[in-house]
Amino acid sequence: MTRERTVTSSIDSIADYAHTLRYSDLSADAVRHCKRCLVDTIGVALGAFDVEPSRIARLLAQRTSVASGARIIGTTHRTLPELAAFANGVMARYFDGNDVYPGGGGHPSDMMAAILAVAELKNADGKAIVTAIVLAYEIYYALWQATHMRLKGMDNTYYTAVGGAVGAAKVLGLDRARIAEAVAISAAANVAVDATRYGRLSMWKGGAGPDAARNGVFAALLAEAGMTGPEKVFEGRHGLENLVGKFELAPFARDGRPFRITEVTIKYFLSEGHSQSPITAALQLAREVSAQDIEAVTIHTYKFAREIIGSGAEKWRPVTREDADHSMPYIVAAVLIDKGFSDDIFLLERLRDPKILDLIDRIEVREDPALTQAAEDKLPCRMELRTRNGERKVVAVDYPRGHYLNMMSDDEVNNKFRGLAQRTLSKEHVERALDALWKLDTAAGLDAIFEAVRTGK
Repeated sequence: MTRERTVTSSIDSIADYAHTLRYSDLSADAVRHCKRCLVDTIGVALGAFDVEPSRIARLLAQRTSVASGARIIGTTHRTLPELAAFANGVMARYFDGNDVYPGGGGHPSDMMAAILAVAELKNADGKAIVTAIVLAYEIYYALWQATHMRLKGMDNTYYTAVGGAVGAAKVLGLDRARIAEAVAISAAANVAVDATRYGRLSMWKGGAGPDAARNGVFAALLAEAGMTGPEKVFEGRHGLENLVGKFELAPFARDGRPFRITEVTIKYFLSEGHSQSPITAALQLAREVSAQDIEAVTIHTYKFAREIIGSGAEKWRPVTREDADHSMPYIVAAVLIDKGFSDDIFLLERLRDPKILDLIDRIEVREDPALTQAAEDKLPCRMELRTRNGERKVVAVDYPRGHYLNMMSDDEVNNKFRGLAQRTLSKEHVERALDALWKLDTAAGLDAIFEAVRTGK
């Protein structure tokens, strides 16, 4: 069943754009960035294959076997697409190493698990998959900029659910009416609270985005089957505007305007997005000062970064990996002591390192209103270090490596992939996977990628 929607709304603009966008409309830059983001996302997923949340999600997904279903990364097992989206998404999110939109925009690559899962059902070719991913990023970005839900106490996984539903609907080849229903269903059902990212953090920090991707897949499949969604899901006193205020979506990329996937930051360091500049500053200071000579460190940052990873007693005494990779003082203390960065600092035994605990108590995190004002496009940080003999050193960072205005090279993206994927795959399979990922836009489907990333476990 389809129906005629009588209300002109944000649903209409999303459905119109999604229905008409074609691969031929994409810029070469957008296609390249899509492949870079996919390489990065699959690499992070492979690196996290053996961690507990990944095993939990994979175990649940493997309870169901579907001959024509979607594969779980690292395995040959096929399951329901929504379960594959969740399992693959948890792997990609657990290390908090995947891409991010600066300014509190969250992690759009969470949507890739949704799109890949549906692409398996349809045996979609590479051009269709690339188009759907670029489209999903466009929808995600527009919703974020229009609503800024985290400023109202809600999680930005909302954009993942809706953008993932649109990308999945595109791969499914739904008509305009059914795309609109997928938007309506996903937009009505996925308002999540932001408690996931505050206080003592749990495994769900890495599960909330994948759950939204799972729900996006399900919304698209429901729409394909004829399910309808609310007519006024965004506008009106009962829609999203009742929670976030009136909003209007900005125009989507067309007629030469750059696609928003080209403005995403790929993290150089396997750590929370707001920690990228503090890590960079700490690495520079560590080359100049020995940790035992440090009297005090003051990290000046912007409001959102301080709220998320620089305030609360738990940031000075993290007890889980999730706590630690969202603790600016912990990360900075570890980098200053190690004179380098590795995600090994998040191992549980390091959380009790007396050297880190001693230094962390001499670290203060402050909001600088000027940095808050500059944080819409930058990831600004100013770090002041005072030595025991009274020497003062200051380092400022606005655009850490990986920021879209200080991009990682393709070689750097590949090397990040190698470092992570080699935790699970042989070197031969790592290179095969890279070759297949970079050839996605000319591929007949996903077989070469999934076969290359089989772990044998």
